[in-house]
Amino acid sequence: MSVVRAPPPCPLTKATVVPVASVFRAAPLRASAHRPLLPEICVLAVAAVLIALGTAGPVPALAVVALAGAAASTLAGVRLSRLTLGPDLPDGSPPAGRMARRRAARPRRAAALLHAAVVTAGLTAAVLPLASAGYRSAAAAAGLAGTTALLGGGLFSLYRSRPSIRGRLHRLLDQAAPGVCLILTAWLLLPYAGVPAPLRLAVAVVLGLLAVDALAMLTGPGRDGGSARCRAGAGLTLLALVLLAALPAGPAAGRAALLAVPPLVVGVLLVAAGVRQVAQAAPTRQTALVWPRAVLPPVAVVLAVVHQLQVGLLPDRTAVLLALAVIPPLVARELFGAATLTGSEAPAATAPTPAPAESSGSTGRVALLGALAARPEPVSGALLVIDLHLTELPGRLVRDDVAAEAVRRARAVAADEDEVFDLAGSGLAVVSGSGPVLAYALGTRLLSALSRPYEVSGAVLRSRPSVGLAELGRGRPEDLFRQADLARRRAAQLGRDRVEWYDAYLEEQLVRRLDLERELPGAVARGELDLVYQPVLGLADRAPVGTEALLRWRNPVLGTVFPVELLPVAEDLDIMGELGVWVLDRACRQLADWTLGGRRLWMAVNVTTRELTSPDFVPRTAAVLEAYGVRPDQLVIEVAEPKVAAELPTVVARLAGLRSMGIRTALDDFRAEHASLAQLRRLPIDLLKVGPEVATAGGDPHRPLLDVVVTVAERLGLEVVAEELESAHQVEGAHRAGCRYGQGFELARPATAERVEAYFEEFPSTSR
Repeated sequence: MSVVRAPPPCPLTKATVVPVASVFRAAPLRASAHRPLLPEICVLAVAAVLIALGTAGPVPALAVVALAGAAASTLAGVRLSRLTLGPDLPDGSPPAGRMARRRAARPRRAAALLHAAVVTAGLTAAVLPLASAGYRSAAAAAGLAGTTALLGGGLFSLYRSRPSIRGRLHRLLDQAAPGVCLILTAWLLLPYAGVPAPLRLAVAVVLGLLAVDALAMLTGPGRDGGSARCRAGAGLTLLALVLLAALPAGPAAGRAALLAVPPLVVGVLLVAAGVRQVAQAAPTRQTALVWPRAVLPPVAVVLAVVHQLQVGLLPDRTAVLLALAVIPPLVARELFGAATLTGSEAPAATAPTPAPAESSGSTGRVALLGALAARPEPVSGALLVIDLHLTELPGRLVRDDVAAEAVRRARAVAADEDEVFDLAGSGLAVVSGSGPVLAYALGTRLLSALSRPYEVSGAVLRSRPSVGLAELGRGRPEDLFRQADLARRRAAQLGRDRVEWYDAYLEEQLVRRLDLERELPGAVARGELDLVYQPVLGLADRAPVGTEALLRWRNPVLGTVFPVELLPVAEDLDIMGELGVWVLDRACRQLADWTLGGRRLWMAVNVTTRELTSPDFVPRTAAVLEAYGVRPDQLVIEVAEPKVAAELPTVVARLAGLRSMGIRTALDDFRAEHASLAQLRRLPIDLLKVGPEVATAGGDPHRPLLDVVVTVAERLGLEVVAEELESAHQVEGAHRAGCRYGQGFELARPATAERVEAYFEEFPSTSR
């Protein structure tokens, strides 16, 4: 394990001079990168027509195999042959040119071997109709052996890097347990009547290995890359040749040979397409999918066992042994991953003394990005970004001492191969080679170690760290760091002292949150806030008795933002007071305009507990009413019931102060729980607002809970408003239960002041 303090030479700052001639010589490798897919589509169409003719009977099945295989292998051979024609650089070329030649020679070498493989596969399919019935299987087996050798050599040459022995063992252990599960699945599902057990087991092993290889290919970090396509094409080609080799002799082969046509045609075309993608260095997905490898094989085993039990069979001895064989790979995988952590609990004094801390956070970040760029492919592991978040604000010298101590603690819990980077004022970063499970465990250990008090320079400082995790892939180092840092920010938003993984949805939410935090502070000054009004109706006559003011933020970039998203951001930015002042002022001004028109309505305004408990809320509200000449009983102040318990005495005092002035009060989001019912007696309110869920929450269908709430409200002298009514059934149920007022989309939707005023015109007399 190493602690990096000074930046290594950044590979991005080195100027690599490549002769112009070498660029043009490398052009044949990319010449076919953007060719149209019309030839491939034509070959697939011809193969489909041939299969239809073979199924109908006019064309023999083996002739269909020969024609389709010849067409596909010819096109694939032409594609691959063009990739083998790139000339080498002259002997006197500079070193950069020789490096480019070696990089370009690898795809050409792989293209030559894979070209020979697809030609061999096509010839194998072509000679089957010419061979006698007794020699067809032998000819197919010979072609299978030759194609396998050539495909193996081509795929081996195609990889741009060779994993270390440790990396290969890590990959083997990762695939061992899923492989055994898939072998067990194949054993349980294969037919057993009349089939020797060794042959059945051999076939199960082959199918299981092919399945786990396909699963690794589809979920690996390069699943969109050319190498993955080549592997998929090679697997399909070999599957087709295996089917041809397994055909029975004589006319019994029949239409069974047609099963080999689709994998043969698609396989050779995929091989050619994959090599072309490698030659053009097309971008691939950067992160591996972990959950399919962990979930799909066990689920397949469970389904196979259920199928056996349904047909009346019990697992035999081989199935039990295969099930037990899953355990050793899992244990070995955990031991192999934890082997590097055996020294993590060693005393810190045994670790090498770290170098003095750098004072610049950018220096540590440059070193981190350089280390990420220098990691060999295939890249695996995780990046952890840690923010210490000291609860006190120490001086610079004390911060440096805290950083040095944090680095020492991180080195004590990290593995020897892990790298720890001091990001100075912004925290730490750890590059780990462990998989997702062990990386998360490392994050929790870092939380525990870094949250202990720091006794430095005669002071005791406390920290509330947050850890962000991002899985390493073949993306740019800057992108990987950004992903881990976004996850770290999410951990901080959720309360710190936690570890969070990065995912695309997380990034979308965090970017949205950052946009909201950036734009909201100036929304009032820019005139972006608006109010819409939702009428409150009497359920007996459906006449409007009041409205509720609902806040909307109409930003030209973010669109319309609703309170459920807006208010948490405003609370975190501590600007709820500014928004509340604006809402109350605008609502009272609109109420005054409607009152001048002769309407007697109330206006309900929502306030947070923090607004309500502020010392100046009651006198400020009275001043707004006096400024617009609004009667106090026309204003209703609503507070949400789930938020009042934390500051109940202060809330009671403020509500009582409002009622003493004649302002009416309402309790919103009433939950009708035991604590809420007991709390209801203490709150000086006039209106009780309940949602539709209360009507269906009771256990007695003949006396729903809403009836109980209405009865309690009547005894306390409260009027009940049923809100969020979205169907005629809910409206009728609320009316039958005794609710006097209702509010919801079924009755009237929120709208601008002009539209609500037009709605009021339908009622000649609007009285409270």
